[in-house]
Amino acid sequence: MIGHGVTDFYTVQDATPDADGLIELVLIPLPDLVIFPKMVTPLFIHRERDLQAISEAQDTQQTLLGVAQRQLNLDTPEPGELYTVGTEMAVGRLIHMPDGGASVLVQGRRRVDIVEFTQTSPCYRVKARPLSEPASDSREITALMRATVNLFQKCIQLNPQLPEEAYIYALNIEDPGWLADLIASTVSLRVRERQELLQAIDPVERLRRASNLLGRELEMLELEEHIQMQVRQEMDRSQREMFLREQMRVIQHELGEMDIFQQEISELRERIEAGDLPDEVQDKALKELGRLVMIPPMAPEVGVIHTYLNWLLDLPWQKTSEDNLDLDNAARVLDAEHYGLPKAKERILEHMAVRRLAPDKMRSPILCFVGPPGTGKTSLGKSIASALGREFVRVSLGGVRDEAEIRGHRRTYIGALPGRIIQTMRRAGTVNPVFMLDEIDKLGIDFRGDPAAALLEVLDPEQNFAYSDHYLDVNYDLSKVLFITTANYLDPIPPALLDRMEVIEFPGYIEEEKLSIARQFLIPRQLEQHGLSDQRIRFDDNAIRTICREYTYEAGVRNLEREIAKVCRKLARRVAEEKSILKRVTPQSLDKYLGPPQFIPPLAEEEDEIGVATGLAWTEAGGDIMAIEVSLMPGKGALTLTGQLGDVMQESAQAALSYTRSRARQLNIAPDEFDQLDIHVHLPEGAIPKDGPSAGITLATALISALTQRKVRRTVAMTGEITLRGRVLPVGGVREKILTAHRNGIATVLLPRRNGKDLQEIPKRTLRDMNIVFVAHMDEVLEQALLPVRHETHVSLPGSDGVSVAGKDDVSQKS
Repeated sequence: MIGHGVTDFYTVQDATPDADGLIELVLIPLPDLVIFPKMVTPLFIHRERDLQAISEAQDTQQTLLGVAQRQLNLDTPEPGELYTVGTEMAVGRLIHMPDGGASVLVQGRRRVDIVEFTQTSPCYRVKARPLSEPASDSREITALMRATVNLFQKCIQLNPQLPEEAYIYALNIEDPGWLADLIASTVSLRVRERQELLQAIDPVERLRRASNLLGRELEMLELEEHIQMQVRQEMDRSQREMFLREQMRVIQHELGEMDIFQQEISELRERIEAGDLPDEVQDKALKELGRLVMIPPMAPEVGVIHTYLNWLLDLPWQKTSEDNLDLDNAARVLDAEHYGLPKAKERILEHMAVRRLAPDKMRSPILCFVGPPGTGKTSLGKSIASALGREFVRVSLGGVRDEAEIRGHRRTYIGALPGRIIQTMRRAGTVNPVFMLDEIDKLGIDFRGDPAAALLEVLDPEQNFAYSDHYLDVNYDLSKVLFITTANYLDPIPPALLDRMEVIEFPGYIEEEKLSIARQFLIPRQLEQHGLSDQRIRFDDNAIRTICREYTYEAGVRNLEREIAKVCRKLARRVAEEKSILKRVTPQSLDKYLGPPQFIPPLAEEEDEIGVATGLAWTEAGGDIMAIEVSLMPGKGALTLTGQLGDVMQESAQAALSYTRSRARQLNIAPDEFDQLDIHVHLPEGAIPKDGPSAGITLATALISALTQRKVRRTVAMTGEITLRGRVLPVGGVREKILTAHRNGIATVLLPRRNGKDLQEIPKRTLRDMNIVFVAHMDEVLEQALLPVRHETHVSLPGSDGVSVAGKDDVSQKS
C-alpha cells in the first residue's frame, strides 16, 4: 500500500521555530542508523510506535526527527537511551511490506539538538533547537577537501560495493560539511563513529574526522585487496596445475600408461584397510593418506608422508610368534650351545614355567647379563630365542650419545627416522622377539641428550606398553618383548635404569670350565672352519691348560679360541702343502705353533720363608695367587708400601700394622722395636695395580712373621679382611680364589667363616682335594699359617746392629 499524504520531499517544509528558537517534532528512534542532512536514505520500520510517528508526520505534512539509539538491540528505548543530537528529515513514500513492516524514504534536512521530551505515547514528541554551521572558506579547507576526495576515490575503486556516482557527486560539492556528511553516509562506519560526525558542528573539524576515518578504511581495503590477490594467485596456480594434471592423466590414459602416483595411493589404501592395525594407528594412517591425496605429486612433503606410512604399515602391531614352552627341550638347547652359566639358564627356565602356568598374567622380565668380555652373554641371548622359538634381534649401544638414536627424530627434520628400538622391531617382524641391548654400560652423554634416560621407558614394564617414538607419534606396545641387556660393569649404568633390570652375573670361566668349553665347542668348530675335520687331530688336556695359563689371560674364551685357531692354521698350511703333521697337540709342541709363552703364571713358594705370605686375589681372568713380602730395616718406625697398591689395600696394611702393635706382648714382640725399625711391604709384579681389602689377613701374617721370625707355611694361602681387633671379615670372589689355589697346588686355604655359603659354587672334586679352614679371628690365622716353635731365643735381625726382637726357632714343619 502506498502511503497517503506526502509524495515529494520538497513539498514538506522545515518546522517553524517559536519565540525561543525551538521547534516541535515527532521523534523516531533509529536502532542502527544515523541520518545525515541532504542525504536520502531508506528506512525499514517494524515497530508500531514508529509507524504511528511516520503516519502522524505525513498526515500533518511535517518533518520528522530521527535519533540514533545508544544500544542497538532495544525495541522500546527510553528517552535516556537516545542520543541528544539527531537529524530533522522529510518523509517520502511509505510502502507496507508483506511481513507487517514498512519501508519509507527519508531526506535529511538539518541537525537539531533535543531540549526536552513533550510526549512519550503513543509516539515521542520533542522540542529541539536547530544547529547552524559556521561558514568557513580558506585555502587550507580547499586542500583538505581535495585530499579527502582523493581518498574517497581510492576507497570507491577498491570497494565494489560503493557506487561510482558517489565520487562524481563528491567532486561537485563545495561545502566541507556536506562532503563530510556524504562520506560518512557512504563509507562503512560504526553507528558511534557516524554519531560523532553528526554531533561535530564545525564543518572543517567534521571533514578532518571524516578524512581520518576514510584513511583507516582505505588501509583495510588495501590489506583486503592484497590478501585477495594472494588467494587469487594461489587459486590460479592450483587450478592451472589441476588442469595440466588432468590433461596429463588423459594423455597417459590414451597412451595406455598408468598413473604411478595414483597407483601408489591405491596400494597404500589397500594395505591400510587390509592391515591388522590398532584403531588409533589406522585413524592416523588414513588421516595422513588423506593429506597425501590432496598434495601435488611433485611436492617435497609427498616423500615424507609416503615414508611415514610405509613405516606404520611395515611395523608388527599384532603379529606374534608362538612360544615353545617345552622346558626339557629348552634345557637341552641351552646346554648344547653353552657350558655352565647355571644362574642364567635357571632364570630362563623359570620364566618359561611361569609363562606356561599363567600365560596372560606374567610380564616379560628385563634381564641384565653382567660379566667380563667373552663369557657368552650375547650368544646366550641367541640360544634363549632359539629355545623359546622367538625371533632374535640385537642393537649395539656402544658409543651411542644422541637421545634421538633411541627415541627417533620428529618428522619436521629432514631425513627423520624412527629410533633404533622401532627400527629393530620392524626387522624382527613380531611384537614378542628376544631383544638384546648390547653393551648398555657403554652409553654416552653429551649436549644432544642422555640415551640412558630415553631407555627408562623402554625397560619399564609399567610404561613400555605405550612406548612413544618421536617419529611415529603413536603409541607402540613393547610389553611383550623379552629384553636382555649386557654389560661388562654395573658402575656406569644410572641407578634409575639399573633398578628396572634383573641383574644376572656371568663370572669368569675357571680353567676346568675353559677346558670343557674348548673340548665341546671351540676345537670342533675351529677344526671344521679350517678344513681339518677329517684329519683326526686331537688336543691334549694339558695342552689346553697350557694355552689357558701361558698364552691367554682372560675371563672369557675369545683369546683361547684365537690361539686354537692359530694352531689349526699352522696345521692347515702343512696339510695344504702335503706335508706330514702331528695328529696330537701336546704342551711340548705349543712352542712350535704359538711361539714362546706370553704370560708366566705366578708360582707358589718353593719353601717356607720368614716374612712371605701367600694371598689369593680375584681378577677378571679368574684369580691369582699373590705373594706378600715384608722386610725389616733399622730406622725410625716408617712404613713403606710398594707394588702399586690402591687406597683400600694401603689402609689394610695400616690396619694390619696397628693390630700387630696392639698385640705386641701377646706375640712376644718388644713394643719399642716398632720405633727402631722401618717396615717395607712389597707386592711383586709392581706394574699391575692392586686394590681391595681381602689381603688384610695376608698382610698381617707376613708382618707378624717378619717381626717374630716365624716362617710361614708355603702350602697355606689365605684371603680375608682384617679389623683393628683382629676379626676376619668376609670377602668376595671366593670361587675364583679357591680354584686358582687348587690349580697352583695350594693344600690349605684360610677363608673367613662367613664365606662358608660361597662353597656351594665350588666343584665338589676341588673341595675333596683341598683343606678349607674357616677362621674368625687373626689368632686362628696365625695358628694355621705360622710354624710352631719349641723354645724362645733372642734373634738378631739382619743388619739391625744389635737391635733384636723375640723370635722362635722352627722345630717341625707341617704341610
